[in-house]
Amino acid sequence: MENYFEKYTWDFMLNRNPMCSYNIPAYHKILCKDKPDFLDKYIALPLMQRLKGIGLLCGTDWTSLYHNRFYYSRLNHSIGVALIIWNFTRDKKQTLAGLFHDISTPVFSHVSDFRKGDALTQTATEAPTALILKNDPQLIQLLQEDNIQLCEIQDYHKYPVADNEIPQLSADRLEYMFPSGMALDGSWTMEEVERCYNNILVLKNEDGVDELGFSDKQIALEYCRHFCLIGHILQLNENKLTLQLLGKVMNLAEEKGVLSEKDFMTLSESQIIHKLDSMEENQDLRELQSLYKTFRTMKKIEHTDKPLQNHFCVNLKVKQRYINPLVKTDNGKVQRITEVSEEARRIVKDFLLFQDTEYGCVPLAEMSCF
Repeated sequence: MENYFEKYTWDFMLNRNPMCSYNIPAYHKILCKDKPDFLDKYIALPLMQRLKGIGLLCGTDWTSLYHNRFYYSRLNHSIGVALIIWNFTRDKKQTLAGLFHDISTPVFSHVSDFRKGDALTQTATEAPTALILKNDPQLIQLLQEDNIQLCEIQDYHKYPVADNEIPQLSADRLEYMFPSGMALDGSWTMEEVERCYNNILVLKNEDGVDELGFSDKQIALEYCRHFCLIGHILQLNENKLTLQLLGKVMNLAEEKGVLSEKDFMTLSESQIIHKLDSMEENQDLRELQSLYKTFRTMKKIEHTDKPLQNHFCVNLKVKQRYINPLVKTDNGKVQRITEVSEEARRIVKDFLLFQDTEYGCVPLAEMSCF
C-alpha cells in the first residue's frame, strides 16, 4: 500500500488551498475570550518585545521557495501559548511560564538548532532561558510585585498543559501548528480553528497526568490528520534544505565578520536580512554571497539519491512533529485516537515511516550584484 503522504509533494501542499486573509487578534480571541490584564505588563517588557522581530516559521518568510501567507512572530506565538494555558488552567504562574518559554530564541528560530547540529531534537536554543530571565531586573521587579518566584516561571516543561513530549498535545504544540498551517499552506480557516479549539478539554492521560485532548472522536481525527500534514511539510527535503542552508549562511556570516553572535540575539530578522543584502561583492565573501543568494532566490529543489555537483545538498534526519491526541469516547473512556480509529493509526504510522529522497539539492547561485 502506498504511503499516505506520498501524494503530498511540496508543490501540492503549498498550492492546494486558496489564498485567504487572517486576523491575528481575532485568532488570539478564539484562544482566550477574556485575556487577563496582568499579561500586558509582561508582554511590554523589552525582552518580550524583541521576539516581535523573530518569525515563527524559521526564516522561511525570506525565501522564494515558500509562499507564506502572512508573518507570525515568536511574540505572537508566546502570547498565544499563554492565552491557551490561561484558558484551560486560570493559573498565573503556568501562564507566565508559557509566555516566557521562547525568550532565548535567536533570529530565524530553529535555524539556530540546525546550525549547531541539533536538527533532530531542536532544543539547543532553550539553554539560556533561565539565565536571561534571571538577569532582567524589570522582570524581577514585576514578579516581586505579583509575589511570584522566578523558579516558578522559568521552566514551562514542568507544567504538562504547557509542554509535554511528542506525540502528546500541549499548549505550545497546539498553538504553533494553528498559525503554521494558516501561513504555510492555508490549511486552517478561522472557522476550523474555532471548531477544533472549542472541542478541547483537559483530560488525564495514561500516566494520570493532565493533557489537552478532545471530546469528539471525529474532531480528534481531523486534528491528527491536519497536524501530521503540516508536520509532513516540515520533514520534506525542501524544509530541511532551507533551514540547513540558512544555518550555513549564519555560520559563514559570523565567521567572515559580516554578522556576530550578538546580532542573532539583538537584531530583528529584517535587520539581519538588510545587512546580508547590503554585502559588497568581494572574493573573500563569494561563498557566503552565493549561499545567501541561493537561499533568497531558490524556487524549487531537486530530489536525488546522491549529491550533485555545484549544488547545495542536504541529507539529514529532523525532528518529526506529529500528534496522537487523547479523545474522550462515548463510554467516557479516555484513549489515544489511534486506539479508536483505523484511519488515525494509518496516518500516524505512515507519517513516521515516510522517507523523502536521500538528498535534497538546489543549484548554487552564480555571483552577480543582488
